[in-house]
Amino acid sequence: MSMHEKLSTIKKRHEELAALMSAGNLSGDEFTKLSVEYADLSPVVEAIDELGVAMKEKEDLQELLSDPEMKDMAKDDLLALDKRIPELEQKIKLALIPKDEADSKNVILEIRAGTGGDEAALFASDLFVMYKGYAAKMGWRVEVLEARENDIGGYKEIVAQVTGNNVFEKLKFESGVHRVQRVPKTETQGRVHTSAATVAVLPEAQEVDVKINTEDLRIDTYRSQGAGGQHVNTTDSAVRITHIPSGVVVEMQEERSQHKNRDKAMKVLRTRLYDLQRQQLADERAKDRKSQVGSGDRSERIRTYNYPQGRLTDHRINLTLYKLEDVVSGECLDEVIDSLIAEDQASSLASLEN
Repeated sequence: MSMHEKLSTIKKRHEELAALMSAGNLSGDEFTKLSVEYADLSPVVEAIDELGVAMKEKEDLQELLSDPEMKDMAKDDLLALDKRIPELEQKIKLALIPKDEADSKNVILEIRAGTGGDEAALFASDLFVMYKGYAAKMGWRVEVLEARENDIGGYKEIVAQVTGNNVFEKLKFESGVHRVQRVPKTETQGRVHTSAATVAVLPEAQEVDVKINTEDLRIDTYRSQGAGGQHVNTTDSAVRITHIPSGVVVEMQEERSQHKNRDKAMKVLRTRLYDLQRQQLADERAKDRKSQVGSGDRSERIRTYNYPQGRLTDHRINLTLYKLEDVVSGECLDEVIDSLIAEDQASSLASLEN
């Protein structure tokens, strides 16, 4: 299908949706579904209309070039249009990239210490601070669901819910192995060590996204242990849920209430199962095209934080920034994230055009 045919199809669908919604014979769910699609197409249709107007205006101005009195004005206006038209064409092309339905979802953020012992746990804590800082900048809310600390204030594991506008769209390329090179606080000789932490960013699933049969679950309760769990030694408030078909296990002990821990565990379980489904689809698509940004494999080393040189390097897009402190505070993380999104869009555009 040519670009002109694609744009005509979009305009026809937009008009069809408007007619269907104005007919007034839809159920609430049907109307909601159509209105979301209509809203998604509206900016594209607006850009298509703007492009049509600009192209017509360019034709008219080119005719004026033969008029001595209008020639100079026409040249100036044509220069402006020659800049405007490519911008509109690019806007339309970006809108034609198939959207990830999960982009608008909240996320479950999981950070786990990897190789490096206590230093890896401290680095996991630093990564969590980075994402909290970025979330604050974006106006998002972060709620810790589960955390396991070590003895010196680091996290062996931390699981949090991040809610806001288009959270997954922004954070989805953060999944993978993050490596740090620095002198650990626990090191007395001043030697640079390398350690790592693994980040998983999962689009939060709703009940409508994943169907879980209760007979597929084994639910165990036990007494909580560890930091923050003093109250737990007297009640079986901790919950462990095992999804038997997949083998996925979720443990939750952050809350004093067994009921609250169970609700949180189900939220995380549903999200992990949804992510498994998405990974299976991604693996199938990867046979045809592998993203330049990353495969989504969480064993992939994606980024290095080098403290002695104040350098951050994202290995997937060969991006290097010498503003490490500003990135790990969350203030400049958007420079990395926006570059990753731009690279992914470029890759998707190239696939569309081939």
